[in-house]
Parts: sequence; structure tokens; C-alpha cells
Amino acid sequence: MMVAKAHPIEALLASREIVVTCGPGGVGKTTTAAAAAALAATRLGGRVLVLTVDPARRLADALGLSGIGNEVTEVPAEVFAEAGVSVRGSLSAAMLDTKQSWDSLIAQHAPDIETRDRILANPIYQNISSRFIQSHDYIAMERLYELHSTGEWDLIVVDTPPTRNALDFLDAPARMAEFFSSRLLRWLIAPSRSTLVGLASKPFTQIADRILGTQFLGDITEFFVSLQSMHDGFIERAQAVSRLIADERTSFLVVSSSETVPLREAEFFARELANRNLDVGGVILNKVLPTSLSDPSASAAALTLEDRNPAMTKQLAKKITVDAAVLDRVLTTVTESFSDFSVVARREANARERFPTFGAPLITIPYFSHDIHDMSGLLELARHLIAE
Repeated sequence: MMVAKAHPIEALLASREIVVTCGPGGVGKTTTAAAAAALAATRLGGRVLVLTVDPARRLADALGLSGIGNEVTEVPAEVFAEAGVSVRGSLSAAMLDTKQSWDSLIAQHAPDIETRDRILANPIYQNISSRFIQSHDYIAMERLYELHSTGEWDLIVVDTPPTRNALDFLDAPARMAEFFSSRLLRWLIAPSRSTLVGLASKPFTQIADRILGTQFLGDITEFFVSLQSMHDGFIERAQAVSRLIADERTSFLVVSSSETVPLREAEFFARELANRNLDVGGVILNKVLPTSLSDPSASAAALTLEDRNPAMTKQLAKKITVDAAVLDRVLTTVTESFSDFSVVARREANARERFPTFGAPLITIPYFSHDIHDMSGLLELARHLIAE
């Protein structure tokens, strides 16, 4: 008896422990991550977690949750039942809270309670942990590592942070390790450890005092001296995060639309992943126009309408009992719109054919005429992920 071969995306979700959705912003990346997680929970079983970043309110509603926070929350089984499916495993969700995650990391690596409290109360730390974009990138990878290390989840689907440079979150662990080993950090803490260096830097600090204020410089020095005490723990953890991302248990789904700018960004990202020997598990293109717009027979029908003679319009108007002039305007609008969309559809199809997938499957998701606001919508998207 022939055994049906699993769809590539379904096989990917079944064989990986971490699947990272990545790509340009505004292309449905968060929703795609949630749909992939729902697909795994309903078809494959096991404990599935979707870790998202600043999710829209409608995503929380779709998962049947009053909100998504830093703490993991399980999606009620009733949400799946209302969508007409049963969940074989479980689906949970969490949002990355940058400040709370940084506080937890500091508490873990601080050598003692006094150092922990000193860092958490430092104004410089409070600004860095809640506002700096690269702080957000690093803590996203750190939070992923923490959740994976618990062993509670069979699959974690990650929605990557929105960032101007799509590679920031990949480079963040290495940058963190580099910073802790940098000459800059040694220079920042040197005045507190060496009288000679302190005297040498006195002219600078006197000027800085007048411009920035003594308290500001004191906060900087205190912060970096305290941070240096956690050097070994941060270095070790950053390296472990980098190893996890490169592990064979981790794959990436590149998500984009077929529009020129997002597609170019996605292509760059896919190429960089391949260059770094990271596994590209699939390319997903959202909001794709229907293939019927490129169908030769449909184009021929539109051309017939475009070249219609007045007698045809009058005959059709009489048959459907509408004014011939009104029908003529409607048919003109329809044929012009079809022609415009047909051009775009062919352009998108050509771009998809040229997209370098590096051996990964390319999945197209049609343009939905409605927003996804419940589990039924997520599962509808999920079905398109594994449609032949």
C-alpha cells in the first residue's frame, strides 16, 4: 500500500524543535507564525508554543486569549472546538516583553543580590533594556533559548522582531559576546579601577561633568562595572544562543509578499541564511493574486468584452434587465481592472520563478478578502500552507 508523503511544511514542523519565521515587515509574518503553530498542534500533536513580538489585538482574539504577555498562556481547547477541529496536542502563546526578559536575565547572571539590585535600579540600564533596538534583538534570542532549554515544548514557532536590518536578531548574540570582550567596556570601567587612568582621564571627565552632569557619568560607571561582573555568564550564554540557531533542530521560514520591495528584502535574507549555513525550511509568499488572472482563456474572455460591439451590450442588458449605458460602463471598468491586475499577476509570477529558494519549497498563500480574526481564519491559512 502506498503511504502518502507528508507535505514539506508539515514534515518541517514535525521534524524541528524551533521554526523561525523571518523576513520584511508588514507581510503577515506574525499571522503566518501563529497559523503554522496551530497547524502543528492540530495535525501533529505535541506541545507547541508560538513566541511572538508585539502581536496585534486581533491575533490574541484569534487565539481566544484576552491578551498575550511575557508569561506563557495555553490556548483553550474550546477555541479549536468552535473552529470545528480537535487539537491533538496543545498550543500556547507568549509575547516578548523586552524589559521583563532583561530583568530576568540580570537576575540569573548577577553574582549576588546586591549586584542584581544595583543594576536593576540603574537609570542607564533601565533605558538600555527598554528602548534600545539591539537590546530587543538580543533578548528575543535569549528568551527563545530560555524557553527551549526548559524542554517543555516539542516545537517553538518564533515570530522575529521587527527590525530595519533583518539580520540584527541573528547577529545579536555575537555582538553581545563581542561587547563584553571589547576594549570599549574595559575603557569604560578603567577609571574606577585605576588611579593612574582616572587622573589621565580627568580633563575629559571635567568637561563631561559640565555637559552631562556628574550623576550621569556616575550611573554609566556603576552600570558597566556591575555588568562586567557578569562577563563569563553572558559570554557563555551568548555563544549557546548562537549554537542553538545554527543547530540542525532549527529551521527558518522566509515570509514575504510578491511585491517588489518586500520580495527583494526576502531574497537578500534567504541568501544570507544560506551563506551562514542556516537551514531555509521554506519560502512563504502571502497575498498572492489568483492564477486565473494569468490564465490565457480568461485573458481571451476579457479581450472579447473589451472589443464588444454595441449590439452585444444591448442584448446582454436586455437579458439581465439593466440599462445598456450603465452595463457598458460596468463592463468597461471590469475589463480595465482585469487587465491591470493581470499585468501585476504575471509580474508576480515571474518574480516567484526567479526567487532563490536554495532547495526549499516555495508556498503561495492567496490574497484573502477578509482579515484573520479567529481560529477558523488561522486554520484556513494553515491549510494553504500545506496545499498541494
